[in-house]
Amino acid sequence: RLRRMRRARAAAGFDAYAFLAEAAAAELSDRIGSRDRDFPVAVCTGARAVRVPRIGHCLRGDVAPAFAGVVFEEGRLPFAGRSLDLYASVLTLHAINDLPGALLQIRRCLKPGGLFVAALFGGETLRELRDCLAQAEIEIDGGLSPRVAPFADIRDAGGLLQRAGFDEPVADVEPITVAYEHPLKLLADLRGMGETNVLVERRRLFLKRAVVLRACEIYFERYRGSDGRVTATFQILYLTGRA
Repeated sequence: RLRRMRRARAAAGFDAYAFLAEAAAAELSDRIGSRDRDFPVAVCTGARAVRVPRIGHCLRGDVAPAFAGVVFEEGRLPFAGRSLDLYASVLTLHAINDLPGALLQIRRCLKPGGLFVAALFGGETLRELRDCLAQAEIEIDGGLSPRVAPFADIRDAGGLLQRAGFDEPVADVEPITVAYEHPLKLLADLRGMGETNVLVERRRLFLKRAVVLRACEIYFERYRGSDGRVTATFQILYLTGRA
């Protein structure tokens, strides 16, 4: 429910924060387009869709109505078995409760030979922010709370595809480093993307001002470049498999 609310809140102004979604959608489009076949029936989830001439009917899906033609959760797919030629997921699978289960459902929805492609955030994503928030909370509150979600590791991604029954599983990674004038700009981007904390075990109180200010200080101390800007890592995993 919170994931849906966060994405719905971000939808109206999403274009200003879409750089990662657009990059991921473009990369997936290239990978789909390199296949010498047509895809009469496809599903694409996420705030940005893949664009490939060989796709016939493409159904847009998301947990937030503003991004979707059909609203659904990828942990509970509303499609019949062997009904799809293509399933493409653009930066959505990192935020579901049961990734192995979702991959299994996706594989079952694909026709024999159907293609699955996905982009999702990987384990190194926001490592700088995680580090600084943890240190600031330890100093000020004397303990830690989960502020940044755990992400799948590239070493496990191929195994997840095999576990779900995909043939020809491929997993590779692309790191994207973004420079910011201030760490608060990074936090604003995450809010604009609809990617703020939705962990069930998150602390229900807002971040204390003192924790935020101290985290920003640590960020500048540890991750400021020669140009005075700080860096943030977004690691995108690309998964491909065939049913």
